[in-house]
Formats: sequence, C-alpha cells, structure tokens
Amino acid sequence: MITLVESCKAGLFSREHWLRNMVAGVIVGIVALPLAMAFAIASVARPEQGLYTAIIGGGIVTLFGGSRVQIAGPTGAFVVILAGVTAEFGIAGLQLATLMAGFILVLMGCLRMGSVIKFIPVPVIVGFTAGIGVIIFVGQWRDFLGLPSAEGESFYQRLPSLLGLMPQANPNTVLLGVLSLLLIHFGPRIRGLHKIPGPLLALVAITSVQAIFKLTGVATIGSAFGGLPAGLPALELPEFEFEKMQALIGPAFTIALLGAIESLLSAVVADGMANTRHDSNQELLGQGIANMVAPLFGGFAATGAIARTATNIRNGANSPLCVLAAILFVVAWNMSEPHRFIAVLKTAPTADRAIMVITFLLTIFTDLVVAVNVGVLLAILQFLRRMTESVETLAVEPDSLQRELAESGITQLPDKVLVFETAGPLFFAAAENLEQVLLQTSTDPAVIILRLRQVPFLDITAIQALERVVHKLRDRNVDVVLCEANPRVLAKLQKAGILHSQFRCRYANGLAEAIACSM
Repeated sequence: MITLVESCKAGLFSREHWLRNMVAGVIVGIVALPLAMAFAIASVARPEQGLYTAIIGGGIVTLFGGSRVQIAGPTGAFVVILAGVTAEFGIAGLQLATLMAGFILVLMGCLRMGSVIKFIPVPVIVGFTAGIGVIIFVGQWRDFLGLPSAEGESFYQRLPSLLGLMPQANPNTVLLGVLSLLLIHFGPRIRGLHKIPGPLLALVAITSVQAIFKLTGVATIGSAFGGLPAGLPALELPEFEFEKMQALIGPAFTIALLGAIESLLSAVVADGMANTRHDSNQELLGQGIANMVAPLFGGFAATGAIARTATNIRNGANSPLCVLAAILFVVAWNMSEPHRFIAVLKTAPTADRAIMVITFLLTIFTDLVVAVNVGVLLAILQFLRRMTESVETLAVEPDSLQRELAESGITQLPDKVLVFETAGPLFFAAAENLEQVLLQTSTDPAVIILRLRQVPFLDITAIQALERVVHKLRDRNVDVVLCEANPRVLAKLQKAGILHSQFRCRYANGLAEAIACSM
C-alpha cells in the first residue's frame, strides 16, 4: 500500500488527475491484452493464463510495489525458463515454481537486497537478454509460418527440425504474419492511427481479416485452445510435493532473479521518465507477493514490464496465432537490443566481451539457469582478477622516505630495516602476493616494517597469510612491525592475535614510531 499512501500524500488522487490516469490505464490494458496472451502461449500455457497474470499480478504490484507508475505482467524475459518448466513439470509445476520464486523475492526484499541486484554486470544482462530474444524469435517460427510441430526439446535440436519444415509453410498464415509485422511497425506512423498501439492495430485488423475471409490453414486461439473462458478462475492451491519443490529450486531462483532484475530496471526507467523515486526493496516485496498470489488463480510469473510502464507514463479469443507470433517477433527484436550487443562487442574490454558472448551462447544452447550462473561466476572471477592486480605490496626505497623521516627528526632509515607498503584491500585473492613479496628479500634484515595505511580492509585469508609470514620471518630472526592501519583493520589484527608478543610482531601508529620500535 506504500505507493497508494505516497500518491495520496502527493495529491495525485485529486480530481484533476483522474481522467489522465484513467485514459493511461485503458491504453495500457489494451496494449497488455495481446502481449499477455502471446507470452502465455510462448510459455506453453493457455492464453487466458497470461490475462490472469496481467490482471492479478499487475494489480498486486500496483498495491504493494515500490514504484507509483510500474506496470507488471508476463514478459518476454520469462518465456524461455517458463516454457522449459512447463515442458518438464506441466502447468502445475510452473505455478509451483512461480510461487516459490515469489517467496524468494519477498525474502530478498526483507533482506534489503534491492540495491545488490543492480550490481549484476552489464555483459551478463546483455548476453542473456539477447539470447532470450533469439530463442523467442526462433520459437515463433511455427506459428508465424504455419508449420507442423518441430521435433526436439532443446534449441539446437528444434532449429534443424524447423529449417527442414520450411517447405511446409502455410501461404495464408505467412501472408497474415507479414501483414501483422507491417502493421505493428508502420501502422502507428499513419496519420490518424498514431495513437493506436501497433500490437493492438495488428490484432484487430488481422482478426477481422480472418473472421471475414476464413482463410484455410490459419490457426487461431479458438482452433488451438478452444477459445477463452469467461471470468476468473477459483482459488486453487498447488500440491506442495517435496521432491518436485526440490527439482524446481533452480528454476524458481532464476525466475526470482530475472524478475528482480527486470522489475528494478523498469522502475529505474520509470523514475527517469516520470521524475519519481522508487523503493527497490519495497518493489521486490510487491513483485514477490504478486508471484505468490497469481499462481493461486491460474496465473504464472509476472514482473515489471518496461514497455508497458513506459506506455503508462507517456499516455498520462479468435485472434490468429500468426498475429501473436508477429508481436513476439517485435518483442524479441526489442529485448535482444542488437545495437547494445554490438556496442559492447566493439567497445568493451576483451574479458567483458567474452563473458557476454558465453552467456549469450549458453542461454541459447543450454538453459537460462546455467547461463546466468556461469555468467555471474565468470564476472566475479574477472572482478577478483582485476582486484588482485590492483593490490600491490612493494618495497619502499629509503630515498623516497627522506622528507617524511626528516619531519619526524630522523636523519635516515636505520641499517637492517626494510620498509614495505601494501596498497589495496587484502583479501583471499591477494594474500599470496603479500606472502611472496615479504619472504623473498635478497638479504634478511633485522626488522621489516609493513605500512597498512592504504589497506581499506582485510579478510581471514590475508590475516592467516600475514600470520604465516610472521612465523617464517621469526624463524629467520626477523622482527615484523605493522603500522598505520585504520581502526577497522587494526581491530581485526588484534582479534586474530597477530600482535601478541609471542609472535614478535608489534604495532606502531606511525612510521617514526615503527622505526623507534626497531632500534
């Protein structure tokens, strides 16, 4: 209810705002109608289930989400994973996975992970969204061309089968499909039709053509699904079977992750367009509640939809299946963002390009769970590699310390004293470098001073590495003095016991004090 409360405080429920919001709501509802059915069919669900998802999921997100103008419902990002779940576990499995994903989203919102989701690297997002776009595009060939069912479950199995079936394309279906694409793209550019959304224009026009001429061989929602039922379904609880829930953990997590990413990206876009500010954690809670409730009434996964949200802001059952396929062609093209994919290939560092391409290929040829997990893991490993390269432990030349020593009244660095300095966070990936540098001195000094003033934090691996260094240097009769650590690092060193007298490792607040300790 947070969005309603904030809207009330902002005076948006006053009479002068009613007409504009009602018109925007009607337009968004019209745009959502064909999209909801198209996404449902692409997810191997019934078309009315897409409508249930848009109505119930969208309504709950409006009430409990963190953005005043967010519009939620079924989206293209979910199609691949939902179709896979439906194929393996049926509609009941899809609804159970959606409910589990809703619980995960609520948990993420409660743990205030809304800001963390924004840290998923761009190459991973571009890679899997482009991959999803390709899969949706190829997956709609059958309905767009009027082909028989293709063999195979995976993408690389279905693609050769679809190519082999091309000679069996139905000319009437192809004609209507091409006409649908033209209407979607060029229809809004025609004078007098510019305010009518392209998908709606194509849906009405092609449905009318098929209703009047009854072209042979053209599949419709009526012929394929028996039409649409009237009214909403009754409340029905899914069967909570432990083994099935265990098998659905991976897909549920992927649905939750994708839902969080797309919802928060949509909310950010909405903030820029409407000059608002969303609450990311509240948005996750709203999305989670919606995905927990929608399956109870025949729906499936819903998330914030960027296109419908933008339409909302800007504007203040016998449909031929080829029309919905054409709509999904356009959706697939838009969501794959070829210009963004090409831009990353041209301008990004080599490692980022590799991560994007690997994520893209894994999305197409394996599944979304593997692609997202591998993409994020590769991005993390790449980040660790870059962080490791940025952490250095170097010997400090005595000449470079002359001015600093002179300010403390010290004429020169004592003999048999070596000064090292570490710059950057000391964590598990950088610990080995610290150990190697401190132990590989040409001659054993009497004292090694390690300056920690540029170390923002350190972890247990670095602490244990430092402890090993102290022990090995002690065996070589070399004392160690640590100095200039920030309070947080110093507290960790004290807690670990490294500064205990038995380790012959001492601590000094500054370089001059450290030198005094070594004399």
